[in-house]
Amino acid sequence: MALLLSSSFVSSTQLPFSTSNTDKWNIGRVNKNSCCFTMCSVSNSSSSKSKRVWIWTESKQVMTAAVERGWNTFVFLSENQQLAIDWSTIALLDPLFIKEGEVFDSGDRRVGSIIEVSTPQELQQLQPADGQAENIVIDLLDWQVIPAENIVASFQGSGKTVFAISKTPSEAQIFLEALEQGLGGIILKVEDVKAVLALKEYFDGRNEVSNLLSLMKATVTRDDVAGMGDRVCVDLCSLMRPGEGLLVGSFARGLFLVHSECLESNYIASRPFRVNAGPVHAYVLVPGGKTCYLSELKSGKEVIVVDQKGRQRTTVVGRVKIESRSLILVEAKTNSGDQTLYSIILQNAETVALVSPCKGTGEQEKAIPVTSLKVGDEVLLRVQGAARHTGIEIQEFIVEN
Repeated sequence: MALLLSSSFVSSTQLPFSTSNTDKWNIGRVNKNSCCFTMCSVSNSSSSKSKRVWIWTESKQVMTAAVERGWNTFVFLSENQQLAIDWSTIALLDPLFIKEGEVFDSGDRRVGSIIEVSTPQELQQLQPADGQAENIVIDLLDWQVIPAENIVASFQGSGKTVFAISKTPSEAQIFLEALEQGLGGIILKVEDVKAVLALKEYFDGRNEVSNLLSLMKATVTRDDVAGMGDRVCVDLCSLMRPGEGLLVGSFARGLFLVHSECLESNYIASRPFRVNAGPVHAYVLVPGGKTCYLSELKSGKEVIVVDQKGRQRTTVVGRVKIESRSLILVEAKTNSGDQTLYSIILQNAETVALVSPCKGTGEQEKAIPVTSLKVGDEVLLRVQGAARHTGIEIQEFIVEN
């Protein structure tokens, strides 16, 4: 018994097993009632591509978790029509059936082709063919090293939507990001609800980058030497451009855009992968709208890189360095008239800078080194909810000074 489910919705007026009106079935029936995930490329947050998800399971708990997250087009083995009937009493289904290496809808129309790849020779021969359906499912069987890039390259420009069967969310991520564009969709073959939750969290994190973060102008009201402390350098697995950095602050209610070390300096070579982010106690923005302490970052964790315009992308931490250094305290207030005070503590060094607002209509990225910062300077700030529980924003009365 096997079950697949896809990321499209059906109308609440449809009956179980009904077929939606559609010009072309496209991994879960693309129509005005359907829904898919839009995942933005990490390397270029301005571009996005819709991704489709199927989940293959025999677990009712997995099915329920997936439906609750908007994945409710199911694919059954042809002999499991009774399972489709049983499950349709739990959720509204739009069933598809696997039969003899093909995928059919309830009207017995072919909507997808399944291709098994078990050898390197078969992988080399993998390519679009006239007899294939518009939607291709690749089953790599027991491959240990996933040749995701080969699959993406084989079907690039073919006009077909290609799935790959994945046994874990991490495998799914490889398929979705291969050669930056990734495959059109994945099939997560699992029996564990946690895998569904992890995949949804992955998509949520990637979908964030399609939205601009709201950044406000803030005016510096104080900059004083603050003594010694343990500060954190965050080295990323991606290069940053002028105007980009991490959102960091002493309080979650206001995060300053701390510039990367991508600019040239008279004292040290440019390090465009690094942000000298602040002391161990400071908050930093991470995917999912959450924050974590700088001291909690480590290799493999993800953070959000933001530029002056509020454009964001998810990047991976490669290394974290904590060292004792002299510090400077910076305080600022927004230009909206709000008297709330926002603060950040940073290393007192020329290579540490805060990002200032864009001037005019150009892309004149500008960072102000903390050694040159003075009262009255304008910097960029993200204002958000102050109360946090394990990094998640909550509605609660809180006073922080």
